[in-house]
Amino acid sequence: MPRPLVFAALSLLGPTVAHAHIEITSHQSRHGPDYQKRGPCGVEGSPRGEVVYTYRHGQTVTVEWYEFVDHPGHYRIAFDDDGDDDFVDPISPEDRLTNATVLLDGIEDLPGVHHYAADVELPDIECETCTLQVVQVMTDKPPYGDGNDLYYHCLDLRLVGDNEELPEPNLPGGCQLATSPTAPTSPGAVLLVVGVALGLRRRNNQLRNLRR
Repeated sequence: MPRPLVFAALSLLGPTVAHAHIEITSHQSRHGPDYQKRGPCGVEGSPRGEVVYTYRHGQTVTVEWYEFVDHPGHYRIAFDDDGDDDFVDPISPEDRLTNATVLLDGIEDLPGVHHYAADVELPDIECETCTLQVVQVMTDKPPYGDGNDLYYHCLDLRLVGDNEELPEPNLPGGCQLATSPTAPTSPGAVLLVVGVALGLRRRNNQLRNLRR
């Protein structure tokens, strides 16, 4: 795509979108891949999403994500059994497992861009409004703590007992949905559509000029 075309497409998206550095690929995160800068779940005042995954209490779930932009550091996965108000940011890049909500920590960020997967054992409790949080902790943006060191994504969950029937799997990876998703339009998809449209318009103008 010619550079002016990229700039034109980006200008139509507005300045508020922070394009994905990491994206959850096994599940649909609460706000999608492009909203990740505000804790605890990517957007300030983050409301619970429409997509809710239902699992058994104590079940092991595989969470997968992809890093598009390389940053050194590590990943943390945490769990709140009622909303997302118990999540606490790491106090330093070296902070590990210092909060009761943390399930996995110190998942190494490999050099370059990579696909990641982690098996997470969910707590052995039942909950209706629980949340799983994935945090990327970056170490190349000193000083730490200025609001530019962490990326956040959350999955909305229900954990149920053995007597409750699970919904049929209807997402990639056999994910269980409690409600039907309303998939948001990704800014990346908007960029692609706008870029194609502008490219076609430019090509048509060039053909029209050649015919004159």
